[in-house]
Amino acid sequence: MSENYRNFKENGKKIIAVCRNYKGLVAAQGIQNPEKPILFMKPTSAYISEGQDIKIPLGCKLLYHEVELGVVISKRCSNISPSDASDYIGGFLLALDMTAKDFHIEAKEKSRPWFLSKGFDTSCPASGFIDKEKLSNYSDTRLWLKVDGVTKQNCSTSDMIFSVPEIISYVSKYFTLEVGDVILTGTPAGSGPVHAGQTIECGLADIAAMKFAVVELN
Repeated sequence: MSENYRNFKENGKKIIAVCRNYKGLVAAQGIQNPEKPILFMKPTSAYISEGQDIKIPLGCKLLYHEVELGVVISKRCSNISPSDASDYIGGFLLALDMTAKDFHIEAKEKSRPWFLSKGFDTSCPASGFIDKEKLSNYSDTRLWLKVDGVTKQNCSTSDMIFSVPEIISYVSKYFTLEVGDVILTGTPAGSGPVHAGQTIECGLADIAAMKFAVVELN
């Protein structure tokens, strides 16, 4: 079987993400757990790798960090069951869902799409490919994030509302998933602002870690 999915940044066609998927986050926001996954998308042009900078998009005054576990799809699938979902997991990645929060708030207030707040260039910093054998316990693995050395997010994936297999199954009922596509599974509580000149460090247990500088757009 082809392993093109390992180079997901080049070969994947889409990034599908889930929001409000951690119990602690929903509780902190004072809202009820969603009845089904809430989805949005990022373009693959949003990817950056360690060594590149996170650039604050034009006009953004409030940029937020969100650390997430990402899933890499290994083969084409559509309308699969949760029990079959593991057959389509090629591996994982550590990712940041950078959000132009002021754009997001304005869009929601005006009942407009919020693609701009999530899909801008550099909005998806991502690690390299993580073999699924290295993350066999993906349903109970610690995600953490620090800003300038101060811990902001620290939570287990066991706090997810919808499990990874449930998310893959749900997404596949509406979108055909293809080799190298990525699903971001949501961020835990603690998301917050970052500013130009600050540094974000994040990790997935002791399996993966990465660091990015935040800079103004030139």
